[in-house]
Amino acid sequence: MRLFVAVVPPDDVLDDLEAHLEPRREASPEIRWTDRHQWHVTLAFFGAVPERRLDDLTEALARSAARRHPLVLRLAGAGAFPNPYAARVLWAGVEQVRGDLVAVAGGIRNASSSVGATPDGTRFSPHVTLGRFHRPTEATRWIRALDAWEGPAWRAPHLALVESHLGEGRGRRPRYEVLAELALRGQPPTS
Repeated sequence: MRLFVAVVPPDDVLDDLEAHLEPRREASPEIRWTDRHQWHVTLAFFGAVPERRLDDLTEALARSAARRHPLVLRLAGAGAFPNPYAARVLWAGVEQVRGDLVAVAGGIRNASSSVGATPDGTRFSPHVTLGRFHRPTEATRWIRALDAWEGPAWRAPHLALVESHLGEGRGRRPRYEVLAELALRGQPPTS
């Protein structure tokens, strides 16, 4: 099973992002834009998890999430991977208004490793993938066009464990299926 754990922004945040991107989508055939239902912030990706490990993984992830309090996040800014001068991926940044998304991602990665579902080794860099370039592209104009945008803040009360079904979505893109919601239940620190 191809699985990942993510924060999925609510509809009003996705509406705002979609409205901002709409006039830009038709401006360039060099980008294959991601569909709205694919917008999420990946905390950990697991390339191949045996189905027999799913229950243990879900329980470990749920325990990890329950130790953290809900997050308040905002999509803001833009960037490109691997860099703006040979970009393959255009992304929107994620601002942490309240909470520690890096700590949540670290806890999820540690919990998954403890049950034998090792996440990929990429460094956590919170973002939402907006599109992919057909070939490495100098993307500074795209980053400038998107960098000033700031979406509404939202409260993230849970994470999602998602299965990715390759080639089953529109245009042979992945289709995502939420297998479990992982509640963030910890209490925020008192001030």
